[in-house]
Amino acid sequence: MTIRVLLADDQALLRATFRILIDSCADMEVVAEASDGAEAVELTRAHRPDIVLMDIRMPGTDGLAATAALCADPELSATRVLILTTFETEDYVAEALRAGASGFLGKDVTADTLLTGLRTVASGESLLSPAATRSLITRFLLAPAPGTHLAPPERLADLTVREREVMALAADGRSNSEIAEDLTVSPLTVRTHIHRAMTKLGARDRAQLVVIAYQTGLVRATPPAG
Repeated sequence: MTIRVLLADDQALLRATFRILIDSCADMEVVAEASDGAEAVELTRAHRPDIVLMDIRMPGTDGLAATAALCADPELSATRVLILTTFETEDYVAEALRAGASGFLGKDVTADTLLTGLRTVASGESLLSPAATRSLITRFLLAPAPGTHLAPPERLADLTVREREVMALAADGRSNSEIAEDLTVSPLTVRTHIHRAMTKLGARDRAQLVVIAYQTGLVRATPPAG
């Protein structure tokens, strides 16, 4: 199965570099390139890629607005958005996660990290394990955007005790293997609980599951030191 990728970035040289890298892999191909958010939305609807590799800072319609549009379109429910960003745009990344993005990568990532990230997101997982991401979630995820509301705790009513426990550990940034070790169960069992929780809560992927965990109060953010 080939992972079909759409590149959205206003820097033509960066798009070309990513295209060469991705197309060099037997299991991936670039199906289209967009230079701004509006074009990314249009081309995503035309090509239905598995993943949109989305820059945030673009002229006109930025990556944040494009991500919100793509993730809100039920006809594009099979398409995942992976954000490309820099350290300075942490707050925008948090907004993208709220909108439904499956994770993010820095523009300075190594080739192996980029390709692994694309495969991870294509498999239905999300890039929310690194400590840096945990810090980002802690700093921004609980701060609701203007006009939005936190999810009520009652949204978790259908989850089992174990599903809540696994969901809380996932929201703390732990991988399936780490959760399995903590609970003395197999990684497959953890994966099953994660997917059942996602199904019950209508979450697109693990990233949205983490958002819901914080917004319902299942996990409470700790203010960053300093």
